[in-house]
Amino acid sequence: MRKMWVVLAVTLALSGCEQPKIDTSSDESMKSSIQKVRTSLPEDKRASYDDALKVVAFSHLDFKDLMQAGMTNNTADIEAQMKSDLAGKTGEEVINYADKIRKERAEKEKTQALQEIAELEKKQTDAQANLKQLEAFKVTRSRFYFEKKEYGPDQPIIALSVENGTPKAVSRAYFRGVISSPGREVPWYTDTFNYQISGGLEPGEKADWNLAPNSYSDWGKIEAPADAVFTVTVIRVDDAQGNPVFGDTEFTERDARRLAELKGRYPDAAH
Repeated sequence: MRKMWVVLAVTLALSGCEQPKIDTSSDESMKSSIQKVRTSLPEDKRASYDDALKVVAFSHLDFKDLMQAGMTNNTADIEAQMKSDLAGKTGEEVINYADKIRKERAEKEKTQALQEIAELEKKQTDAQANLKQLEAFKVTRSRFYFEKKEYGPDQPIIALSVENGTPKAVSRAYFRGVISSPGREVPWYTDTFNYQISGGLEPGEKADWNLAPNSYSDWGKIEAPADAVFTVTVIRVDDAQGNPVFGDTEFTERDARRLAELKGRYPDAAH
């Protein structure tokens, strides 16, 4: 008999120590039980509990969800998922569940980042290969100057001598021009331009061109010192059908910054 009373006393003690849980049966009970669960936690864990609630609440939301909810006011599904996640959980269980969500999210973000790194690295490799092949279309001479006009602003002139060393006829060529001075890190001017070649340029042919940009464009506003040098790089050439001869992949400065940022966050992905 005494043993039975001991067991009963232990059972009652354990039931008295049971941690309160979140009740999502109604909005009111959910609100009050969340506060009750918070109060039951030691003070040093309440901040973690508050953060955990936010993590759980927003774990099913992304920008697309927000846009859809804003347009349709249909947030019932998201609210139901949140309640399902929190139902019957103690404070410790909410904190642990939020930690699980964070880890899963971090792993997903890493997977996506590694995939993006691989795509950017391939883009960089393809662009470098394209530029290497484009060296066959040579710019053997480049000059930039202004031609005096009797009326109106002076006419900017881009003077180029080129040679088509590619195996295909070229109908249009694309260039990047840079005007800079020796010893200066920042150029005076950088821009891209292209030229539709009348009759095309067959393999092995050479040509001299004097291109005249609009006098009122940025080319007409360039103010560079006498020691400035005009360098021109070929960035693309099109065949007779207007298709890129060596592909049109370009690795931009934005791509480079993004790749550096991702590799900084995930250094183990760097090759």
